[in-house]
Amino acid sequence: MRSIVENPFKERGLMTTPRFAYPPARRDDVSDDYHGTPVADPYRWMENPEEPELRAWIEAQNQLTTDFIAEIPTRATIHGRLTQQWNFTRYSVPQRKGDYYLYTRIDPGQNQPVFYGQNGLEGEPFVVIDPNALSDDGTQAISSYQFSSDGLLMAYGLSSGGSDWQEIHVRDTQTGQDYDEALRWCKFAGVAWMEDGSGFFYNRYPEPTNVLDTAQVTRHNQVWWHTVGTPQSADRLVYERPDAPDLNFSPLMTDDGQYLVLHVWHGSVNRNRIYYRAAGADGDFIRLLDEADASYTLIGSDGPVFIFRTDLDAPNGRIIAIDTTNPARDQWRTIVPESDDAIFTALVVNHQLAVAYMHHASHQVRLFTLDGSPVGDVPLPGFGAAQEASGEHDQTELFVNFQSFTQPPVICRYDFTTGQLEPWRASQTDFAGDQFETTQVFFESRDGTRVPMFITHRKGLALNGDNPTLLYGYGGFSAPMLPAFTIHALQWLERGGVFATVNLRGGSEYGEAWHQAGMLDRKQNVFDDFIAAAEWLIAGGYTRSAKLAIMGRSNGGLLVGAVMTQRPELFGAVICVVPVTDMLRYHRFTAGRYWTYEYGNAEENPEHFRFLYAYSPLHNTRPGTVYPPTLITTADHDDRVVPMHAEKFAAALQHADAGHNPILLRLDTKSGHALGKPVWKWIDEWADIYAFLDRVLKVGPAR
Repeated sequence: MRSIVENPFKERGLMTTPRFAYPPARRDDVSDDYHGTPVADPYRWMENPEEPELRAWIEAQNQLTTDFIAEIPTRATIHGRLTQQWNFTRYSVPQRKGDYYLYTRIDPGQNQPVFYGQNGLEGEPFVVIDPNALSDDGTQAISSYQFSSDGLLMAYGLSSGGSDWQEIHVRDTQTGQDYDEALRWCKFAGVAWMEDGSGFFYNRYPEPTNVLDTAQVTRHNQVWWHTVGTPQSADRLVYERPDAPDLNFSPLMTDDGQYLVLHVWHGSVNRNRIYYRAAGADGDFIRLLDEADASYTLIGSDGPVFIFRTDLDAPNGRIIAIDTTNPARDQWRTIVPESDDAIFTALVVNHQLAVAYMHHASHQVRLFTLDGSPVGDVPLPGFGAAQEASGEHDQTELFVNFQSFTQPPVICRYDFTTGQLEPWRASQTDFAGDQFETTQVFFESRDGTRVPMFITHRKGLALNGDNPTLLYGYGGFSAPMLPAFTIHALQWLERGGVFATVNLRGGSEYGEAWHQAGMLDRKQNVFDDFIAAAEWLIAGGYTRSAKLAIMGRSNGGLLVGAVMTQRPELFGAVICVVPVTDMLRYHRFTAGRYWTYEYGNAEENPEHFRFLYAYSPLHNTRPGTVYPPTLITTADHDDRVVPMHAEKFAAALQHADAGHNPILLRLDTKSGHALGKPVWKWIDEWADIYAFLDRVLKVGPAR
């Protein structure tokens, strides 16, 4: 076993440099009582984004970061290579609606994907809508869309500056012209078209009386009917639940267009409800599933029989059928039982079930009849993941977006009539994927749990403990980390870096049990898994502490924030992107109240306070600690994880740090949590991140 370097910062020589002169941050005498425990919150004033003092502090922090990165000689080279690698043509899987195939394509030099249509599989493509023409800087983006059943109309959500808020517009796909209406107060909105294309059902929030009250503005979700060509003021309220203001409704239509179904959800919990009624009917909905006892995802229908993917009594997932004319639970029918592999997704295509399974975090696609008889497998091109899939119940083709860490995305078409899988659209890059390899390893976490990790690097890597290594993780909200062609990491690999992705508990790689093992009072398991992955990489000779960087975004930002405060000596650098760090007050802001099922609520529950306070990154900075070089990023329009998390954490680390390592804050403008971010902003951000890593890890030139 290789020993862990006790002080990687001294080894790099960073501790011999003068201490950073950070912009001062006022510390107020603010304290809260949590069930008898006083907790100081000196940066409470940073929660007000309109505070002039905060704006001045952010400007000074950004200048410090800009000056630091501007001095790094490799930044321009990294930016140039990122620009080359990002600018390749790539596609989404097509949706077939009537005679039309509708998909997105982004070409070199474009900031946003363009929507195309074509009549027939080999028809001539035509532009449906080009978001790049909507703004000069690419910061307007289409964040959601749904086509009518004949493909002639498109309802799309338009977001600005990275916000989760969107306006829904309606476009004629043949003329490329929009109707006049714009539907406001939509966030995470779904659209369900009527079969005749006359209009659609959608969900939105009431027009707010106080837009600054971010917690209240996203309550009382409602379902509305919109007739194409009419103003929003003419829309008809279809459904609401004043008695349950935190419920949200996602409308969808069954395969035959006969039933309107509401996917009813509350926060981030993987337990939802299902309501339905006849598509053209008025009145109340039938509450088919109203106990919120499991996850139920409608994947198809056969008249009154609804087909669901569920984890009820099956943590790895199973497929069931419920006859709505006889919906008693003892009459439910299991079509595809639970297996050793967890179900990633499923859909009905060609009157069959196509089920994508996660086998140790890579994909296998299996086919079944609607009565559950196995038909065979879809022969995927190799080791990797089907990141997207599309197909309709009465069509004979299935499309998948297949990719891996070294394989650029390829859109494959499976023909049910021939049983053949063929490339339909492939991406071409100058990345020499055959010179690199991905290995899947398994290691033991602190409690003995076996955890998988993907490690990608150039072939022939010397296990000498001297390789710059970037360890990435997420570990929450049931989100699996699957093989993906990670564009920003390509130049890192080319320059001799190692890129490792760990499948932490909190994801769904091994089903709902794996998710639940990393939530609430079990969240420390996620951090233990990540720390064990880092120690395994060091012990295996891949790297050493001084060369090991960790990175996570959003919930992953919480991850790296927690482990850097628990084990600061273990890491050579930390990249903390749009993080959640204040675990005692996160639920008070924008989408934060949706996460209490995942994290807990420190204000309402004394036991939740105990475990949240124990790992909250903001509250576990310790004066006099030498923290690793750290870059924290956020964005001014992030209305999912508000910037105060990053700002408070940066201020706390800078105040507590006893070393001479940079702890920097980067706040982007006209940008959000990631939604619709233009390519040029991605390139700028990643160039800054990798330049930072170059400097603090002393990464060598390209090999």
